[in-house]
Amino acid sequence: MRLQALLDTPELGLRLLVGADALDRPFERVFTASLRDPSRYLTGGEVVLSGMQWPSDAEAAAFVDTLAEAGVVALGVGTAEVGGGPVPDAMIESCRAAGLPLFEVPVTVSFATITERVILGLAAERSEMGALDRHRRLVAVVTAGRGLPALVEAGAAELGADCWVLSATGRIITGTGEPPAAEHRATLARRFLLADRLPRVITGKDGEPVSLLAAASKDGHRVASWFLAVAGNYSRWDLARQEVAAEFANLVGLERSRFDETKRVENRAAEPLLRLALSEEASQAQIASRLPAAEFTATDPVFTLSASVQGGGPGLAPVIIDELFAPYQAPALVGSVDGEAFGLLRARALGYEKLDPFVAEVREAVRTIEPALGSASLAVGISRAPDAAGLHAAVHESRHARRLAELAPGRASVVAGDEVASHLLLLAAVPDELRRSFRARVLGPLLAYDAAHNSELVRTLKVFLDHSGSWTQTSAELHLHVNTLRYRVSRISELTGRDPAKFADRVDLYLASCFTQEP
Repeated sequence: MRLQALLDTPELGLRLLVGADALDRPFERVFTASLRDPSRYLTGGEVVLSGMQWPSDAEAAAFVDTLAEAGVVALGVGTAEVGGGPVPDAMIESCRAAGLPLFEVPVTVSFATITERVILGLAAERSEMGALDRHRRLVAVVTAGRGLPALVEAGAAELGADCWVLSATGRIITGTGEPPAAEHRATLARRFLLADRLPRVITGKDGEPVSLLAAASKDGHRVASWFLAVAGNYSRWDLARQEVAAEFANLVGLERSRFDETKRVENRAAEPLLRLALSEEASQAQIASRLPAAEFTATDPVFTLSASVQGGGPGLAPVIIDELFAPYQAPALVGSVDGEAFGLLRARALGYEKLDPFVAEVREAVRTIEPALGSASLAVGISRAPDAAGLHAAVHESRHARRLAELAPGRASVVAGDEVASHLLLLAAVPDELRRSFRARVLGPLLAYDAAHNSELVRTLKVFLDHSGSWTQTSAELHLHVNTLRYRVSRISELTGRDPAKFADRVDLYLASCFTQEP
């Protein structure tokens, strides 16, 4: 398909800003980018769509240079992130300098709609050029609205091989033939997530080759993607069969886009309900009145989940929550409130009396996708409301548990509210600036003294408090004579102005020591 054909599609209303001399450039893929550096996922020859999420002109220019170096055909930008206003002049000049065609996407047109038009247009071109009728039959399944299972059955028949569509956590969306075992699905997902380039051929559990192909994702990150696994070695197929497989994967991506649009409509009830649950002023009656629209009742226990992704795309956290909820055949809502992503899952339909089994399954799913996070980090907090009356407390507890997860080392952490001491959940609700100020005021003199004298007063205090002020246990753990320990504790009291023997002072010292690992 050529760029001119895309720009001439009347229902899209695309407006060319740069590149009038490059309209005959051909392309075969559309990629939606939410990362500042999407080069890992680019193969050259694609049209990239982006929502202009760059915080500065310099970063926008770096993004354009990255696309140009990767051999991208053109860049399409939506202006919803900037209030529907015009594309900034700096962006236009960056594209002109890089020789990258640039077009504007109206706020009324979704990127999913553009992707759908391109996929169907490419399929039509192949058919018109006398390509195999297999393309037409696959497209006919999609245009007839027969759904993903029918498309996969048709694709398997055209390729003469079993096929499965899987999520990034290894969950089978649909497929043909004997499904891979759970541990093998997790392996397939990890190999897909970490592959430098796709398609990728790997060795299956039985020693037979399996080909992995990418389907379009909601925001361009593989963690938010589905992928196609086909029995057989893609690299040994003839060109016609490879083209059918590529077309098949694109059509699976189209079905994913339709699925995302359906979820978006279903989740419309989420934001008002979550705002009420987070509000200190909302009454129980107000919260309960919103539940029927979400297929919840006032007596339902609800699992609440809060997630954040630092360094990922702006819409990645809600997509991950959707994926974490997807294995359960239960009413669920996912939404964002003031930049924070939350999810509600009707627990009764799961058959779980306690939170533990659900937390274990979420942890397993997070372990699968963790390697693909790259430099990004994922934090998940989970809680349980026994009924609508407890929803306010549970949503707040999941948020506080997530904030504690954000402080944990590593790329991904899951914290359940009932696993955490109550004082830590309470402290997680305290603003970061206030916590840092409290720590500096209470422990600042000790930290400065340790830095100047290479001493261990802060560690001594922490061990002393952990052992409830026991001289014997503390001296044993620190391998100190008890008189040396008494001298250190006396010095701590002098520097902080707080006596560890007094309960109120000990509480201050203990709470401040909880923050000693914060950056």
